[in-house]
Amino acid sequence: GMLGEVSTLIGLNRSNILNIELLEKKDKILQFSFDLQINDLKNFTNLISQLKQKNLNFKIIRHKKKKMLSYKESLKILKASNALLEGQFILSSGLHSPKYVQCAQLLSKPFMADKICESLAEKIKSEFKQIDLILSPAMGGIIIGYEIARLLNIPNIFAERVNNKFVLRRDFQIKEDLKVLIIEDVITTGKSSLECSSLVTKANSKILGYACIIDRSQGKSNITDKIISQVEIDIPTYEKNKIPNDLAAIPAVKPGSRNL
Repeated sequence: GMLGEVSTLIGLNRSNILNIELLEKKDKILQFSFDLQINDLKNFTNLISQLKQKNLNFKIIRHKKKKMLSYKESLKILKASNALLEGQFILSSGLHSPKYVQCAQLLSKPFMADKICESLAEKIKSEFKQIDLILSPAMGGIIIGYEIARLLNIPNIFAERVNNKFVLRRDFQIKEDLKVLIIEDVITTGKSSLECSSLVTKANSKILGYACIIDRSQGKSNITDKIISQVEIDIPTYEKNKIPNDLAAIPAVKPGSRNL
């Protein structure tokens, strides 16, 4: 039908349809809306001309650029979503900390996480002009990897541990010569992200960089490339035999999912 013809025209003009919504269906009239991602102004002009030739009634609404959140705004959302915890926590790296950022709590509340994700996507888009694929480590990186990929309209896969080593399963693959961005929820030592990077190198593709919601590495992670984060949080960590007395008095818990 007409929607199919419109879709074909959009595809021929190198544009992508996002978020199609049927607004009304009456007699032979269909009223629908959709977001259109334009890659070239000339193609957009051609598309408008072709749509007019179809005698279609349409209206163009330009979306405003998504706002990047400030540090204060980001921290407020983390606290409100119960994603910032206090106590004594044993991190997946084995270090101990008086605070723990549990991004699963944030991402379990989409109505709160959306602003964080949109802001991070804008930062990533302004830093990298072309991204072919997003790769995330399971489990913590799966949701944020998918959400950033959805916002940027690019493919997304994840790696998972088998016998304590990250591998690609579920017919996921990294083709040669792709520009890959590695994303996870929190970066502390960078261990999970760097293990994923070896999969990219093995596939003869290029690692663009790394991104996360929270960078709590304080510049001390094993990642030497730039890290794009929504917020940097300075949270002290201690080796098991160097824990302060006041922290040692608090029962230790071990959140996280590195063994999955």
